[in-house]
Amino acid sequence: MSNPKLEVLTPHNSQLIFIDHQPQMAFGVQSIDRQVLKNNTVALAKAAKAFNIPTTITTVETEAFSGHTYPELLDVFPEKDILERSSMNSWDDQKVRDALKANGKKKVIVAGLWTEVCNTTFALCAMLEGDYEIYMVADASGGTSKEAHDYAMQRMIQAGVVPVTWQQVLLEWQRDWAHRETYDAVMAIVREHSGAYGMGVDYAYTMVHKAPERTQGSHKVLAAVPAK
Repeated sequence: MSNPKLEVLTPHNSQLIFIDHQPQMAFGVQSIDRQVLKNNTVALAKAAKAFNIPTTITTVETEAFSGHTYPELLDVFPEKDILERSSMNSWDDQKVRDALKANGKKKVIVAGLWTEVCNTTFALCAMLEGDYEIYMVADASGGTSKEAHDYAMQRMIQAGVVPVTWQQVLLEWQRDWAHRETYDAVMAIVREHSGAYGMGVDYAYTMVHKAPERTQGSHKVLAAVPAK
């Protein structure tokens, strides 16, 4: 293929890396609401789990500065080793390079903090020295200001990085609703993490398909009584 970026993301050609989703790093994020950032990050992790995507989690200076990875992210991968580093650039760490190589996928999906430092340096070096294709999840990453995030994204795009969002990645992996083996997991992620889209799914389940498990459950609905 003359342009590998024309190939869509699939569960068979992708791997994922989370870089420094740690509280001290999140404290400095000003480009996106921090709770939205966490929601998007955990949703991306659940998507990777649903599609069995090889996933790397790496942290920087956990005990000395940054704190431990979001527990909600660790809960998705309870058995996964965390690759600790001292360098801001994950590519500098041999453990990270070895993990990427062992996963054997050229398309590397990246989410991390901060966009302008850890994400950018990793992306540029991974493309230059490792011959990887980088897909940067813009809404599961954050910078110290909107300008820092936006200009870092622009710099990476100019260098050949592909910008994506977490939900785009999820639905690109799913591709066809006839893929029933992942359908329920995708719908569960959407309902919990996709905001208005998830509410729409719930509405369709309850009002259109009349799914009883998605309506009132064991709750009793009392009829309206007009005021006297």
